[in-house]
Amino acid sequence: MSDHKKFDTLRDFNELIQLLLEENIEYFREKFFDLHPYDQAKFFVKLDKNVRMLLYRFLSPKEMAAIFENIEIEEEDYQRILSEMNPNFAADMLAEMYADDAVDVLNEIDKDQAASYLTIMDDESAGEIKELLHYEESTAGSIMTTEFIAIHANQTVRSAMHILKKEAPRAETIYYVYVINEEKQLVGVISLRDLIISDDETMIGDMMYDRVLAVSVAEDQEEVAKKMKDYNFLAVPVVDFRNHLLGIITVDDIMDVMDEEASEDYSKLAAISDVDSFDKNPLTAARKRLPWLIILLLLGMMTANLIGKFERTLEQVAILAMFIPLIAGMAGNTGTQALAVAVRGIATGDHEHESKWKLLIREAGTGLITGVTCGVLVTIIVYFWQHNLFLGILVGLSILATLIVATIAGALVPLIMHRLKIDPAVASGPFITTINDILSILIYFGMATLFMSYLL
Repeated sequence: MSDHKKFDTLRDFNELIQLLLEENIEYFREKFFDLHPYDQAKFFVKLDKNVRMLLYRFLSPKEMAAIFENIEIEEEDYQRILSEMNPNFAADMLAEMYADDAVDVLNEIDKDQAASYLTIMDDESAGEIKELLHYEESTAGSIMTTEFIAIHANQTVRSAMHILKKEAPRAETIYYVYVINEEKQLVGVISLRDLIISDDETMIGDMMYDRVLAVSVAEDQEEVAKKMKDYNFLAVPVVDFRNHLLGIITVDDIMDVMDEEASEDYSKLAAISDVDSFDKNPLTAARKRLPWLIILLLLGMMTANLIGKFERTLEQVAILAMFIPLIAGMAGNTGTQALAVAVRGIATGDHEHESKWKLLIREAGTGLITGVTCGVLVTIIVYFWQHNLFLGILVGLSILATLIVATIAGALVPLIMHRLKIDPAVASGPFITTINDILSILIYFGMATLFMSYLL
């Protein structure tokens, strides 16, 4: 159990600020480092600039690095906060961070500012960071860390434990120790548990597990997250095309990836460019939302134009207009449900082992069952409400046909996009809803025109 205390009261917050303002360094450090690093980061982001300037005087670059590895702020805030620090202090802090975390910070700031910090910091740290900066964003290489422990197969357990004790303070994780050959190619892996319980003179090559699951340095981070989830790994090695061990990806980095990917998919489903970004400026928020809204507006105009094509039908039976929101709303809701199931299945890989035709047939069956149920119900309601059997049958049949078509469309569109290597989440809720509006109106008024004589 951790000895850190939880920081969750206003009194604790105010007490720490007061100690900073009084420049009571010794007592402040005692109280501050009694907190968990995450709570230290929470305290840091709540401070205004003047108080933060005091904090920089009270903490070392290494202590600030621990805070920055747990910090949760907007992208633009990284550059603003780093600019407050003395450049040498900021560079030393970045050098003390794990290389992958430092890369994440440098990717959020101006390129010139990042280059300046890399020039100031020591060559070894700068070299590790520069190496990771070269990898394409959202790939395994961009999220891996080079702070891992590797040993050779011709070593003994005693020798390996000596290396482990020496390098453990700098390594990001020690639960897995990777085995490489003379050419630095990955040949095996050993758990920390196996090392501890094995005899000191046992050869590493005799006890290592040689069927190692590794990921390519260019593999998409979402695919890496799936593998780590499926195999319950705490870390996974990253290799190049010749199986050279380049780095590892740890579970904490994958949790960040999963959060990022979930937010990205939700943004697309909501037709927003970035749901994670909280914009205080309404102009900025509007600029991010307008592109999708304009596209949906144009699609909405198509719906309005389609209704106009059935103007004569509406003139003859004006009561048909009353059920337009009902038909369109049911189509949109059903399509969104099917869309959510399809996108989720693609994201988790559940559909990879299932025939696409089988999936579509299942969704069509779902649409048929829900369509029949809702269609019969609405037919009865409309008959007793309007005392018009044919109107009830028309609305009921329209609901039936609409729900079947909308369900199939909701499942089919993401599958087509996935086949075309387009993110299925782009088939957003508002987008599929608008498409189903058009289809439902076409079905409804098409049937109404066909059975006009019965309605009159």
